[in-house]
Amino acid sequence: MAFELPPLPYGYESLAPTISEETMKYHHDKHHKAYTDNLNAGVAESGLEGKSIEEILAGASTLTPKVRNNGGGFWNHDFFWKIMAPGGGQPSGKLANAIAEFGGLDKLKEEFNAKGAGQFGSGWAWLIADASGKLKITSTPNQDNPLMDVVADRGTPILANDVWEHAYYLTYRNDRPGYLKAWWDVVNWNEAGRIFDSVAG
Repeated sequence: MAFELPPLPYGYESLAPTISEETMKYHHDKHHKAYTDNLNAGVAESGLEGKSIEEILAGASTLTPKVRNNGGGFWNHDFFWKIMAPGGGQPSGKLANAIAEFGGLDKLKEEFNAKGAGQFGSGWAWLIADASGKLKITSTPNQDNPLMDVVADRGTPILANDVWEHAYYLTYRNDRPGYLKAWWDVVNWNEAGRIFDSVAG
């Protein structure tokens, strides 16, 4: 069965002014759709039908560039939409405790933003958790992610921010740090906490 473009969990305008309606329409309807369509073509060419996207990405080192790049783009964007929500909020529960052990939310934001700003060219900033629930901030180029066997820091993604220019350029132009700072206003901490609970037990 072919992969399908997942719908946004909210309206195009819901994350404004942090992320504009125009940006969301282009980002989801054009970019994410292209990754989905190209992934399906690559999967068919590679004989990978029937595997989940997570199973496919786990073996990234064996994939064609078409499947690796578009598979990463498909998964990363699906995760990105879910990890945002109107209104933002604050971490709670086990995730809040883990962030406190990390050094506090301000420290986490500072390091995450620095990692995103420092990612040369296109890529992603990630907050991941290892099997014990320890948090780490990392980044990946292009559409790679921490599920792949080709990255240095593997783990369960808890948060992710897209630092490809198409994610922010219509509003922020070349001010990637400004975009990274504003993005925290739309983080879906409830979803991040739910994911973290599944790792931390």
